[in-house]
Amino acid sequence: MIEIASDISFALLGVGVALTLWRLVRGPHLADRVLALDMLTMLGIGVIATFAVRTATSLYIDIAITLALLGFVATAAFARFLLERRAE
Repeated sequence: MIEIASDISFALLGVGVALTLWRLVRGPHLADRVLALDMLTMLGIGVIATFAVRTATSLYIDIAITLALLGFVATAAFARFLLERRAE
């Protein structure tokens, strides 16, 4: 049962990655691209978490948490950059 659920999860996450990459390339504004990068980070966390459940290894959860923290800091830095750029 876990294998079927994880296969479905990987397929849906793959569709999400494809659509997000399309938005990253196609995005008309820099804010769209930043949001797409943040979404790619979240989808990557989903892939790692799904792999952790499938392999029953808790080490991958630690990696996903670390990636989430780095993604948050990167998004905050991009937002600050966009605000400073708009102020000029």
